Amino acid sequence: MSQSKTTNRQIVLAERPKGEPTQNTLKLEENAVPTAGENQMLLRTEYLSLDPYMRGRMSDAPSYAPPVEIGGVMVGGTVAEVVESKLEGFSAGDYVLSFSGWQDYAVSDGTGVTKLGKEFEHRSWALGILGMPGFTAWAGLTKIGAPKAGETIAVAAATGPVGATVGQIGKILGCRVVGIAGGPEKCEYAVKELGFDACIDHKAADFEEQLAKASPDGIDVYFENVGGKVLDAVIPLLNPNARVPLCGLVSQYNATELPEGPDRMNWLMGQILRKKIKVQGFIIFDDFGHLYPEFAKEMSAWVEEGKVKYREEVIDGLENASAAFVGLLKGENFGKRVINVGSN
Repeated sequence: MSQSKTTNRQIVLAERPKGEPTQNTLKLEENAVPTAGENQMLLRTEYLSLDPYMRGRMSDAPSYAPPVEIGGVMVGGTVAEVVESKLEGFSAGDYVLSFSGWQDYAVSDGTGVTKLGKEFEHRSWALGILGMPGFTAWAGLTKIGAPKAGETIAVAAATGPVGATVGQIGKILGCRVVGIAGGPEKCEYAVKELGFDACIDHKAADFEEQLAKASPDGIDVYFENVGGKVLDAVIPLLNPNARVPLCGLVSQYNATELPEGPDRMNWLMGQILRKKIKVQGFIIFDDFGHLYPEFAKEMSAWVEEGKVKYREEVIDGLENASAAFVGLLKGENFGKRVINVGSN
């Protein structure tokens, strides 16, 4: 189903999922293309970013951002083309980074929109290595993790858009990097292509033993993306004064109850206390938005020089976004997953 000039396809939240989203969670609707008013512009979506945080927006549980309303268009970062502009500073043909959500067209007053210009190579990368995921990796690692040369960094979801970038920055900074990923193919990629010192398959029966062997001097920085059994295996290996940038807990996003077994909260807090571990959660643009220009300059140079590699999965068709998102939560993605909504 290709993009039309007269119809606005929208994927809306049909119900709040209990556990994993299903085919009934999101619904595709068709409406008329909106019209830009004064001091507004009409944006046509080219690429839509798929990110784990979107699962939280489907829930009405208290969070750092309001949930998507039932019947509302799913939120999401987009690269879009300005079709028509009545807004100063933007003109037809400009490409922008926006938050138009899961739809073909949106009207914007410019709030939260970043101008990319008319010529922007690899436009979808503005949703990945040069956008929110890359920025998350850079700020979380350098500002919270604050690694020193010679230290050991462990990162979960090591071949995802954030984890892969964390590991490569770690190598640039002179650290030993141990990745954790799901499956031998991903681990091989982390070591051979991204330059990690080691990568451990969390699906392996002896995962904990392998992780300990790969971290003979302990772990100084753990960039947390997944939670669950991976976190359980990492905590005992953390060195005194270790730092844990807490980016996400994707393994828990579909959980409907606490895990079985004994309450481990006191054990965890005891580890944090005795080892003087710094654990800090962060929301990238809330906490570090003022540093984006610094990030963009440094990351652009690293990418251009070949110091940071980037892997992207482009899936064609807005109608395939729902299934692609469910797969993302299951760890089926290999690199940054984006939807080609309307790019030729």
